[in-house]
Amino acid sequence: MLTPNEIGEKIAVARKLKNLSQAQLSEQLAVSAQAVGKWERGESMPDIFMFQRLAVVLGADLNYFVGEGDAAPGVQAAPPASEASQASEKPEWNMSHGNWVDADFSGLHGLAEKFSGANIERCRFVESELSGLVLRGNNIKSSDFTRSTLNNCRFSMANIERGVFAGCDLSRSEFVRCNVADCDLSSTDLTGVTGKMSSFQRNNFTGAVLRRMKFAFGSFSDITFSGELNECAFENCDFAKTTFDNAVLRECFFKNSKLRRAKFINCKADRLTYAFMKSCKADLADVTVLEEDKM
Repeated sequence: MLTPNEIGEKIAVARKLKNLSQAQLSEQLAVSAQAVGKWERGESMPDIFMFQRLAVVLGADLNYFVGEGDAAPGVQAAPPASEASQASEKPEWNMSHGNWVDADFSGLHGLAEKFSGANIERCRFVESELSGLVLRGNNIKSSDFTRSTLNNCRFSMANIERGVFAGCDLSRSEFVRCNVADCDLSSTDLTGVTGKMSSFQRNNFTGAVLRRMKFAFGSFSDITFSGELNECAFENCDFAKTTFDNAVLRECFFKNSKLRRAKFINCKADRLTYAFMKSCKADLADVTVLEEDKM
């Protein structure tokens, strides 16, 4: 992941290639010239939606700004030979940077890296095969992915609100700098999901498979976890208004997390997990050590 200084340098290079001054770029983005200057000096960073606007105004792929593609704006990097050989097997359409509203894409398959930078509102993707999907800088609102396969997907700088992911396979997917709010993740397989600097708010995790998840510098607010959490890791995470209700925690790791803000109701934990929770100053009054782990 690029540092703010590296991202600033990329913005400056793209701006100069378009022969724009900082003032001209700021006018097209409806921000101040001072804001553009701070971005280029690495003193601040654009938000998710501003990255999308930068990509459009400067004629650059969104990947250019997040460090997953080093080609300068307007330069298309050649695909690896393995990808070229598989091109004929993939759909020809490219849904990236589109405005998709009130559309039914149920049964969609094979998009892979062809859906980034798009606005998606009130769309249906029921029972779609979207393994390996890459969503960079997407704005996804009120869309239905019920029972879809979304394993090994990468969500980067995406805003996902009021989405339905009930019964989905999201195993081994990654969320980086994402906002996920008011989504239905009930009965969803979240095995091996990772999250970095992402926020999860008011989401429904009822019946979800919570196993080997790993989150760093994330936040969970107005969320209830129940059932079993196995081999999960939370490092430098915030748990504002989060409740663990009748949850069983096994081999879970907590480090520098704000567990004192979480509420535990009739929960159980193995001895080591209990120790990690205690080190994070959690209120363990209603947490007991599992019988098989008592000494």
